[in-house]
Amino acid sequence: MRASRFDILGLGNAIVDVISRTDDDFLAAQGLNKGGMALIDEARAEELYRAMGQATVISGGSAANTIIGMAGLGCRAAFIGKLKDDELGGLFAHDIRAAKVDFSTNFSFDGPASARCLVLVTPDGQRTMNTFLGASQNLTESDVDEERVKDARFIYLEGYLWDPPEAKAAFVKAAKIARGAGRKVALSLSDSFCVDRYRDEFIGLIRSGSVQILFANESELHSLYQTADFDTALGQLRAEKILGVVTRSEKGSVVVTGDEILTAPAAPVEAVVDTTGAGDLFAAGFLAGLAKDKDLAICARLGALAAAEVIQHIGARPQADLAQLAAQSGVTL
Repeated sequence: MRASRFDILGLGNAIVDVISRTDDDFLAAQGLNKGGMALIDEARAEELYRAMGQATVISGGSAANTIIGMAGLGCRAAFIGKLKDDELGGLFAHDIRAAKVDFSTNFSFDGPASARCLVLVTPDGQRTMNTFLGASQNLTESDVDEERVKDARFIYLEGYLWDPPEAKAAFVKAAKIARGAGRKVALSLSDSFCVDRYRDEFIGLIRSGSVQILFANESELHSLYQTADFDTALGQLRAEKILGVVTRSEKGSVVVTGDEILTAPAAPVEAVVDTTGAGDLFAAGFLAGLAKDKDLAICARLGALAAAEVIQHIGARPQADLAQLAAQSGVTL
Protein backbone atom coordinates (compact mmCIF):
# COMPACT_ATOMS: atom_id res chain seq x y z
CA MET A 1 0.00 0.00 0.00
CA ARG A 2 1.27 3.49 -0.87
CA ALA A 3 2.32 5.84 1.92
CA SER A 4 -0.41 8.23 3.02
CA ARG A 5 -0.10 11.99 2.53
CA PHE A 6 -3.14 12.60 4.73
CA ASP A 7 -4.43 10.90 7.85
CA ILE A 8 -7.99 11.88 6.91
CA LEU A 9 -9.88 13.19 3.89
CA GLY A 10 -13.42 14.36 4.52
CA LEU A 11 -16.21 14.85 2.01
CA GLY A 12 -19.19 16.88 3.11
CA ASN A 13 -21.44 19.86 2.74
CA ALA A 14 -19.45 23.09 3.03
CA ILE A 15 -21.78 25.11 5.24
CA VAL A 16 -21.61 28.30 7.29
CA ASP A 17 -23.55 28.14 10.57
CA VAL A 18 -25.69 31.09 11.64
CA ILE A 19 -26.35 30.45 15.33
CA SER A 20 -28.90 32.19 17.54
CA ARG A 21 -30.22 31.59 21.05
CA THR A 22 -33.99 31.17 21.25
CA ASP A 23 -36.76 29.47 23.22
CA ASP A 24 -39.35 26.75 22.70
CA ASP A 25 -42.07 29.33 21.95
CA PHE A 26 -40.13 30.63 18.96
CA LEU A 27 -39.64 27.09 17.63
CA ALA A 28 -43.37 26.42 17.97
CA ALA A 29 -44.30 29.69 16.30
CA GLN A 30 -42.05 28.83 13.35
CA GLY A 31 -43.33 25.25 13.15
CA LEU A 32 -39.88 23.79 13.84
CA ASN A 33 -39.18 20.30 15.16
CA LYS A 34 -36.98 20.80 18.23
CA GLY A 35 -33.66 18.98 18.02
CA GLY A 36 -34.09 18.03 14.37
CA MET A 37 -32.61 19.08 11.04
CA ALA A 38 -34.80 20.30 8.18
CA LEU A 39 -33.77 21.12 4.63
CA ILE A 40 -35.08 24.51 3.50
CA ASP A 41 -34.92 26.59 0.35
CA GLU A 42 -33.25 29.98 -0.01
CA ALA A 43 -36.51 31.92 0.48
CA ARG A 44 -37.25 30.12 3.75
CA ALA A 45 -33.65 30.66 4.87
CA GLU A 46 -34.03 34.40 4.36
CA GLU A 47 -37.43 34.44 6.12
CA LEU A 48 -36.15 32.52 9.14
CA TYR A 49 -33.00 34.62 9.33
CA ARG A 50 -35.08 37.79 9.54
CA ALA A 51 -37.16 36.28 12.36
CA MET A 52 -34.13 35.09 14.38
CA GLY A 53 -32.52 37.12 17.11
CA GLN A 54 -28.91 38.25 17.19
CA ALA A 55 -26.75 35.63 15.51
CA THR A 56 -23.16 34.40 15.49
CA VAL A 57 -21.72 33.38 12.10
CA ILE A 58 -19.22 30.49 12.22
CA SER A 59 -18.06 28.07 9.55
CA GLY A 60 -19.59 24.64 10.05
CA GLY A 61 -20.76 21.57 8.18
CA SER A 62 -20.71 18.14 9.81
CA ALA A 63 -17.73 16.52 8.09
CA ALA A 64 -15.80 19.81 8.02
CA ASN A 65 -16.21 20.12 11.80
CA THR A 66 -14.78 16.61 12.21
CA ILE A 67 -11.85 17.30 9.90
CA ILE A 68 -10.96 20.53 11.68
CA GLY A 69 -11.15 18.73 15.02
CA MET A 70 -8.73 16.12 13.73
CA ALA A 71 -6.34 18.80 12.49
CA GLY A 72 -6.43 20.25 16.01
CA LEU A 73 -5.34 16.85 17.32
CA GLY A 74 -2.29 16.82 15.08
CA CYS A 75 -3.67 14.89 12.11
CA ARG A 76 -2.80 15.64 8.49
CA ALA A 77 -6.22 16.58 7.20
CA ALA A 78 -7.93 17.47 3.92
CA PHE A 79 -11.49 18.34 2.94
CA ILE A 80 -13.60 18.34 -0.22
CA GLY A 81 -16.75 20.48 -0.30
CA LYS A 82 -18.42 22.88 -2.74
CA LEU A 83 -18.79 26.63 -2.26
CA LYS A 84 -19.87 29.57 -4.39
CA ASP A 85 -17.48 32.46 -4.89
CA ASP A 86 -19.39 34.73 -2.50
CA GLU A 87 -18.94 36.21 0.97
CA LEU A 88 -19.92 33.10 2.92
CA GLY A 89 -17.89 30.89 0.58
CA GLY A 90 -14.81 33.02 1.20
CA LEU A 91 -15.39 32.89 4.96
CA PHE A 92 -15.61 29.10 4.96
CA ALA A 93 -12.50 28.65 2.79
CA HIS A 94 -10.50 31.04 4.96
CA ASP A 95 -11.54 29.32 8.19
CA ILE A 96 -10.78 25.78 7.09
CA ARG A 97 -7.39 26.69 5.66
CA ALA A 98 -6.54 28.68 8.80
CA ALA A 99 -7.14 25.45 10.72
CA LYS A 100 -4.34 23.84 8.64
CA VAL A 101 -6.70 21.70 6.59
CA ASP A 102 -5.81 21.15 2.94
CA PHE A 103 -8.74 22.55 0.91
CA SER A 104 -8.59 23.10 -2.85
CA THR A 105 -12.09 22.39 -4.21
CA ASN A 106 -12.91 24.82 -7.03
CA PHE A 107 -15.54 27.48 -6.30
CA SER A 108 -18.67 27.71 -8.45
CA PHE A 109 -19.32 31.09 -10.04
CA ASP A 110 -23.01 30.73 -10.83
CA GLY A 111 -26.01 28.94 -9.37
CA PRO A 112 -27.17 29.06 -5.74
CA ALA A 113 -25.35 30.86 -2.93
CA SER A 114 -23.01 29.10 -0.51
CA ALA A 115 -24.79 26.86 1.95
CA ARG A 116 -25.85 27.99 5.40
CA CYS A 117 -27.37 26.32 8.42
CA LEU A 118 -29.59 28.39 10.71
CA VAL A 119 -29.03 26.89 14.15
CA LEU A 120 -31.47 27.75 16.95
CA VAL A 121 -30.19 26.91 20.43
CA THR A 122 -32.65 26.63 23.33
CA PRO A 123 -31.66 27.15 27.00
CA ASP A 124 -31.25 23.38 27.49
CA GLY A 125 -28.48 23.34 24.86
CA GLN A 126 -30.58 21.56 22.23
CA ARG A 127 -30.00 22.72 18.66
CA THR A 128 -32.62 22.87 15.93
CA MET A 129 -31.07 23.13 12.47
CA ASN A 130 -32.55 24.50 9.26
CA THR A 131 -30.22 23.95 6.35
CA PHE A 132 -30.12 25.62 2.95
CA LEU A 133 -27.71 23.37 1.03
CA GLY A 134 -27.15 25.90 -1.74
CA ALA A 135 -23.87 25.52 -3.60
CA SER A 136 -22.85 22.47 -1.54
CA GLN A 137 -25.35 20.44 -3.60
CA ASN A 138 -23.21 21.12 -6.65
CA LEU A 139 -20.45 18.82 -5.44
CA THR A 140 -19.90 16.33 -8.26
CA GLU A 141 -17.74 13.36 -9.14
CA SER A 142 -15.33 15.73 -10.93
CA ASP A 143 -14.53 17.35 -7.56
CA VAL A 144 -13.25 14.04 -6.20
CA ASP A 145 -9.60 13.73 -7.13
CA GLU A 146 -8.58 10.08 -7.29
CA GLU A 147 -5.02 10.69 -6.12
CA ARG A 148 -6.14 12.68 -3.08
CA VAL A 149 -8.44 9.84 -2.04
CA LYS A 150 -5.65 7.28 -2.47
CA ASP A 151 -3.35 9.55 -0.46
CA ALA A 152 -5.60 9.48 2.64
CA ARG A 153 -5.44 6.76 5.28
CA PHE A 154 -9.10 7.30 6.23
CA ILE A 155 -11.98 8.72 4.19
CA TYR A 156 -14.80 10.33 6.19
CA LEU A 157 -18.25 10.80 4.66
CA GLU A 158 -21.31 12.46 6.16
CA GLY A 159 -24.79 11.03 5.68
CA TYR A 160 -26.15 14.46 4.84
CA LEU A 161 -24.22 14.22 1.57
CA TRP A 162 -26.61 11.50 0.44
CA ASP A 163 -29.43 14.01 -0.27
CA PRO A 164 -28.27 15.70 -3.51
CA PRO A 165 -27.93 13.12 -6.35
CA GLU A 166 -24.68 14.56 -7.73
CA ALA A 167 -23.11 14.68 -4.27
CA LYS A 168 -24.22 11.10 -3.70
CA ALA A 169 -22.35 10.11 -6.86
CA ALA A 170 -19.24 11.88 -5.53
CA PHE A 171 -19.66 10.01 -2.23
CA VAL A 172 -19.88 6.64 -4.04
CA LYS A 173 -16.87 7.45 -6.24
CA ALA A 174 -14.71 8.33 -3.23
CA ALA A 175 -15.74 5.16 -1.38
CA LYS A 176 -14.99 2.99 -4.41
CA ILE A 177 -11.54 4.53 -4.93
CA ALA A 178 -10.73 4.21 -1.23
CA ARG A 179 -11.78 0.59 -1.11
CA GLY A 180 -9.69 -0.21 -4.19
CA ALA A 181 -6.67 1.46 -2.59
CA GLY A 182 -7.09 -0.45 0.67
CA ARG A 183 -8.10 2.64 2.63
CA LYS A 184 -10.74 2.71 5.40
CA VAL A 185 -14.04 4.49 4.83
CA ALA A 186 -15.98 5.94 7.76
CA LEU A 187 -19.61 7.08 7.53
CA SER A 188 -21.49 9.32 9.94
CA LEU A 189 -25.24 8.74 9.80
CA SER A 190 -25.68 12.48 10.55
CA ASP A 191 -29.36 12.60 11.59
CA SER A 192 -32.19 10.15 12.31
CA PHE A 193 -34.37 11.88 9.70
CA CYS A 194 -31.57 11.34 7.18
CA VAL A 195 -31.52 7.67 8.14
CA ASP A 196 -35.28 7.46 7.71
CA ARG A 197 -34.87 8.68 4.12
CA TYR A 198 -31.99 6.41 3.15
CA ARG A 199 -32.01 3.47 5.56
CA ASP A 200 -31.78 0.73 2.93
CA GLU A 201 -29.01 2.51 1.05
CA PHE A 202 -26.92 3.08 4.20
CA ILE A 203 -27.30 -0.56 5.19
CA GLY A 204 -26.32 -1.47 1.63
CA LEU A 205 -23.11 0.56 1.95
CA ILE A 206 -22.24 -1.33 5.13
CA ARG A 207 -23.06 -4.80 3.84
CA SER A 208 -21.35 -4.27 0.48
CA GLY A 209 -18.08 -3.48 2.24
CA SER A 210 -18.05 0.15 1.05
CA VAL A 211 -18.04 1.36 4.67
CA GLN A 212 -15.88 -0.16 7.39
CA ILE A 213 -16.48 2.35 10.23
CA LEU A 214 -19.88 3.70 11.26
CA PHE A 215 -20.67 6.61 13.59
CA ALA A 216 -24.20 7.02 14.96
CA ASN A 217 -25.96 8.46 17.96
CA GLU A 218 -28.59 6.50 19.83
CA SER A 219 -31.58 7.80 17.86
CA GLU A 220 -29.84 7.22 14.52
CA LEU A 221 -29.06 3.64 15.51
CA HIS A 222 -32.70 3.02 16.47
CA SER A 223 -33.78 4.44 13.12
CA LEU A 224 -31.26 2.36 11.18
CA TYR A 225 -32.54 -0.92 12.57
CA GLN A 226 -36.14 0.20 13.21
CA THR A 227 -36.25 -0.83 16.84
CA ALA A 228 -36.82 1.11 20.06
CA ASP A 229 -34.68 -1.32 22.06
CA PHE A 230 -31.06 -0.22 22.30
CA ASP A 231 -29.59 -3.66 22.98
CA THR A 232 -31.40 -5.12 19.98
CA ALA A 233 -30.12 -2.35 17.71
CA LEU A 234 -26.60 -2.72 19.11
CA GLY A 235 -26.71 -6.46 18.50
CA GLN A 236 -27.67 -5.88 14.88
CA LEU A 237 -24.82 -3.41 14.46
CA ARG A 238 -22.36 -5.88 15.96
CA ALA A 239 -23.58 -8.53 13.51
CA GLU A 240 -22.44 -6.29 10.63
CA LYS A 241 -18.83 -7.07 11.69
CA ILE A 242 -17.61 -3.53 11.14
CA LEU A 243 -16.30 -1.00 13.64
CA GLY A 244 -19.41 0.70 15.03
CA VAL A 245 -19.32 3.73 17.34
CA VAL A 246 -22.51 4.84 19.07
CA THR A 247 -22.67 8.04 21.13
CA ARG A 248 -25.20 8.30 23.98
CA SER A 249 -24.81 11.91 25.24
CA GLU A 250 -24.15 11.95 28.99
CA LYS A 251 -24.19 8.13 29.06
CA GLY A 252 -20.96 8.05 27.07
CA SER A 253 -20.41 5.81 24.08
CA VAL A 254 -20.40 2.19 23.00
CA VAL A 255 -17.87 0.77 20.55
CA VAL A 256 -18.63 -2.54 18.86
CA THR A 257 -16.73 -4.88 16.59
CA GLY A 258 -17.59 -8.40 15.60
CA ASP A 259 -15.56 -9.57 18.59
CA GLU A 260 -16.18 -7.12 21.40
CA ILE A 261 -18.35 -4.44 22.97
CA LEU A 262 -16.61 -1.58 24.77
CA THR A 263 -18.43 1.04 26.84
CA ALA A 264 -16.77 4.37 27.58
CA PRO A 265 -17.89 7.25 29.82
CA ALA A 266 -18.62 10.80 28.74
CA ALA A 267 -16.10 13.45 29.74
CA PRO A 268 -17.22 15.82 32.52
CA VAL A 269 -18.57 19.26 31.58
CA GLU A 270 -19.27 22.31 33.70
CA ALA A 271 -22.35 23.35 31.70
CA VAL A 272 -23.93 22.35 28.40
CA VAL A 273 -24.23 25.50 26.30
CA ASP A 274 -24.79 24.23 22.74
CA THR A 275 -24.80 20.60 21.56
CA THR A 276 -24.11 21.60 17.94
CA GLY A 277 -21.18 19.57 16.68
CA ALA A 278 -20.99 17.14 19.60
CA GLY A 279 -21.16 14.08 17.36
CA ASP A 280 -18.83 15.67 14.81
CA LEU A 281 -16.15 16.32 17.41
CA PHE A 282 -16.58 12.90 19.00
CA ALA A 283 -15.85 11.42 15.58
CA ALA A 284 -12.82 13.73 15.30
CA GLY A 285 -11.33 12.50 18.55
CA PHE A 286 -12.08 8.87 17.83
CA LEU A 287 -10.65 8.92 14.31
CA ALA A 288 -7.60 10.87 15.48
CA GLY A 289 -6.97 8.03 17.91
CA LEU A 290 -7.26 5.49 15.11
CA ALA A 291 -4.93 7.54 12.92
CA LYS A 292 -2.39 7.55 15.77
CA ASP A 293 -2.82 3.76 16.22
CA LYS A 294 -4.36 4.04 19.69
CA ASP A 295 -6.54 1.28 21.12
CA LEU A 296 -10.32 1.63 20.98
CA ALA A 297 -10.62 2.70 24.64
CA ILE A 298 -8.25 5.62 24.05
CA CYS A 299 -10.07 6.49 20.81
CA ALA A 300 -13.37 6.70 22.71
CA ARG A 301 -11.72 8.79 25.42
CA LEU A 302 -10.39 11.26 22.85
CA GLY A 303 -13.82 11.43 21.27
CA ALA A 304 -15.43 12.21 24.62
CA LEU A 305 -12.86 14.93 25.37
CA ALA A 306 -13.41 16.65 22.02
CA ALA A 307 -17.20 16.45 22.30
CA ALA A 308 -17.12 17.83 25.85
CA GLU A 309 -15.08 20.82 24.69
CA VAL A 310 -17.44 21.79 21.90
CA ILE A 311 -20.71 21.58 23.87
CA GLN A 312 -19.47 24.10 26.46
CA HIS A 313 -19.60 27.06 24.05
CA ILE A 314 -21.59 28.34 21.08
CA GLY A 315 -20.56 26.90 17.73
CA ALA A 316 -19.45 23.55 16.34
CA ARG A 317 -15.73 24.27 16.03
CA PRO A 318 -13.26 23.80 18.93
CA GLN A 319 -12.16 26.90 20.78
CA ALA A 320 -9.59 25.20 23.02
CA ASP A 321 -6.38 23.43 21.99
CA LEU A 322 -7.60 19.82 21.66
CA ALA A 323 -4.10 18.36 21.61
CA GLN A 324 -3.34 20.17 24.86
CA LEU A 325 -6.58 18.87 26.42
CA ALA A 326 -5.61 15.33 25.41
CA ALA A 327 -2.15 15.75 26.95
CA GLN A 328 -3.66 17.11 30.18
CA SER A 329 -5.84 13.99 30.37
CA GLY A 330 -2.82 11.75 29.98
CA VAL A 331 -3.14 10.88 26.28
CA THR A 332 0.02 11.40 24.24
CA LEU A 333 -0.63 11.84 20.52
